[in-house]
Amino acid sequence: MRPRIAFMGSPEFAVPSLRALVTAGYEVVSVFTQPDRPAGRGRKLVAPSVKRTALELGIPIEQPENVRRSGAVEAMRARSPDLIVVAAYGQILRPALIDLPGHGCLNVHASLLPRHRGASAIAASILSGDTETGVSIMLIDPGMDTGPVLSRRSIPMSDSDTTASLTDRLSHLGASLLIDTLPGWLAGELQAEPQDNRMATLAPLLTKERSRIAWRKPADEIWREIRAYNPWPLSSTTLDGELVQILEATTAALSERSARSEPGMILSMEVAGGQLAPGQRQRAGFAVQSADDLLIPLTLRRAGRNAVSGAEFARGTRNLLGSHFGS
Repeated sequence: MRPRIAFMGSPEFAVPSLRALVTAGYEVVSVFTQPDRPAGRGRKLVAPSVKRTALELGIPIEQPENVRRSGAVEAMRARSPDLIVVAAYGQILRPALIDLPGHGCLNVHASLLPRHRGASAIAASILSGDTETGVSIMLIDPGMDTGPVLSRRSIPMSDSDTTASLTDRLSHLGASLLIDTLPGWLAGELQAEPQDNRMATLAPLLTKERSRIAWRKPADEIWREIRAYNPWPLSSTTLDGELVQILEATTAALSERSARSEPGMILSMEVAGGQLAPGQRQRAGFAVQSADDLLIPLTLRRAGRNAVSGAEFARGTRNLLGSHFGS
């Protein structure tokens, strides 16, 4: 007999796991997701990705404002789940909910635990300069991603990966690992392994304040931030008081160390020499001095405008060379 499963998730990352459970033949008796939130310029209410998927699949939906309140626990108890599966739900579960199903609560977490505990694990892997990342299926306890781990699966990271691209890859990896892990766990054949807390790291909370570029940082660090903060909150700086977002960039060493300028100064591409790949050279239009080397913006966007290449930005900005990006 297949167990009754309640699913808890909200963003697009969780959708492949929900679909995988249904495709594998599990009985998903309810979906708990965040309430609809206002978004966009019109501030219209937008449903979470998981809610839209649940409607498509015909699964009953619950959207409690606060899952820690007794009403949410009672709504879950009414569904009599044997197992709760969580994937990027967005709220911490209270013990009354964790202890409710006989097979516990499993979480699809987007890192190789105990590394990068927390909600911003994917961005943290980029910020830390990791060369690999992955997903972990863990048994939820009252802590922040501190529960024992049932399984892990890793993938290599590339220099072009952003939080957006990794989220997509890891969402499907997590769904696959979940389906591979469930039979052994439900049959009592899989032993959960306690995490080594000595190896634990915490993923920093992403905020718009953190996304402002500090040009006195090393170029590699700024480059990792640009990738980590894409698609949100997006790395930003200012030019003559106007907000400019940098969506994509690369780095290069100064061809002549004597040409070093102050951090934030905008320089011609000549200081980078021929270090860029052909596709990057076509899109690059200028370089920016950091604490050590050069950052080469490849895609930028002024406030309220469409994204353009670095070359287009340079052509459309008077007296760009020699000016400074702010912090």
